[in-house]
Amino acid sequence: MKEYEINSQEYVTIRPDGFTVDDLHRIARRRHHVYLSDDSRRGIRESRRVVDDLLRQNAIVYGITTGVGDNSKIRIGREESAQLQLSLVRSHASGVGEPLSADETRAVMAMMVRNLSLGYSGIREEVVDLLLSMLNEDILPRVPRKGSLGYLSYQAHIASVLIGEGIAGVDGSEVSGAEALERRGLRPIALQAKEGLSLLNGTCDMVALGGLAVHDAVSLLKSADIASAVSVDGLRGNLSAFDTRIGAVKKHKGVGTTAENLRTLLQGSSLGEASSQDKVQDALSVRSIPQVHGAAKDMIRFVKSVVEDEMNSATDNPLVFAEDEMSLSSSNCHGESVAMALDMLAVALTELSSISERRTFRLTSAHHSGLPPFLSPNPGTDSGYMIPQYTAAALVSDNKRLAQPASVDSIPSAAGQEDHVSMGTSSALKSLEVIENVSQVVAIEFLCACQALELISSDPIGRGVAAAYDSIRAVVPRLESDRPVHRDIEAIHSMIVGEEIIDAVELIVSTLRTV
Repeated sequence: MKEYEINSQEYVTIRPDGFTVDDLHRIARRRHHVYLSDDSRRGIRESRRVVDDLLRQNAIVYGITTGVGDNSKIRIGREESAQLQLSLVRSHASGVGEPLSADETRAVMAMMVRNLSLGYSGIREEVVDLLLSMLNEDILPRVPRKGSLGYLSYQAHIASVLIGEGIAGVDGSEVSGAEALERRGLRPIALQAKEGLSLLNGTCDMVALGGLAVHDAVSLLKSADIASAVSVDGLRGNLSAFDTRIGAVKKHKGVGTTAENLRTLLQGSSLGEASSQDKVQDALSVRSIPQVHGAAKDMIRFVKSVVEDEMNSATDNPLVFAEDEMSLSSSNCHGESVAMALDMLAVALTELSSISERRTFRLTSAHHSGLPPFLSPNPGTDSGYMIPQYTAAALVSDNKRLAQPASVDSIPSAAGQEDHVSMGTSSALKSLEVIENVSQVVAIEFLCACQALELISSDPIGRGVAAAYDSIRAVVPRLESDRPVHRDIEAIHSMIVGEEIIDAVELIVSTLRTV
């Protein structure tokens, strides 16, 4: 991803509604500061008042005057409530493995703030403010990426730093949570009733990682459309498959959107000038770009709507309803909707990689392309781009494994009290892995398609295709003889991630359509 400095001039104001995937991207990746609206602050204060009243009444409320999980049968006295919250944070910080990246950690912290800001958690305003300060001051807790069934673990490692424990990154080094806070002039907070539970609960982790995945998927759709257009020109494809009349009778929005993008990108190509072409129709990996890329667009549009609905949902347990002066146990922390949606995101993107690799295969196969074997100017002595296609095939096979749904698996926990979980965090993590693989596969298609353009006649190519070709050739030269290819693939991959190819193309043609 692009690297950004902390940006205190640009900011996101969190309000009671309307939080989006783009807001999350701005906070997590572009490092914009975060503020709470007055309405959000008012809701936080009102819900806390209800918790204090329930404590005074000695009411039986899950996680306030009872234990949690299967311990919910055990009553907790008012004097033990603060210790319960501290113990929850300590005991639930049980993740393992490599840590989340800085962007991912910021995303989870942002979604914790967002969830608490809705005013259904009963947490004090000063606790949310400390979490906000950590986010804005770039104090990033070390959060192991494995061990979440859909909630609890990630948030516990973040909450550990709030109380002066755990480990956090600050100023380029990892230090204790207490030292990290001290370096920014902040002090640990002593948790009160319900606050530990509120910090841990909710679908924050899957929504945070899933939101980043959705943002990246939307960008990747554009790059895939551009790469496919370069391949169409390189393979001297038949443009009739992208005719407006075909899209008009296929009642899926993504099909028409993709065909429109292809027509835009290929405008000016000599392919559009011939009254008749040698090929009546191309192979499906070329002819059905609108249908396959379009299906991915339609699915990702749906996934985006699900994730954004969850971003604007209260997912704590119990929920505090200030207007009714009461607390209700809930299962809004169960993230099944998001888990299923993110599983489908992985499926959609896997198909995007699958059809991209098939075009790379055709580009490198002399039998299918009519071009020199493996796009080498010196076939026989040189292998050209034989092996990049192997790499793409390996990545696609990995994606097929990752496309298996996580949400259909569940193992009972908490002595059977939590006997069904969403596994939504696993869905989000594998979606991010699929996205990384797809972007590499598309980079390989760009590499081979640009080389194909070098080897065909000098007939005009599409305006958008030419813009993509020029941007890539500014970084990766044409292949004259065999050289290590991994650097070229990585260079194009970086351009895809940084949206440099998209930017170059959209300077020349109109903005491409996506979800």
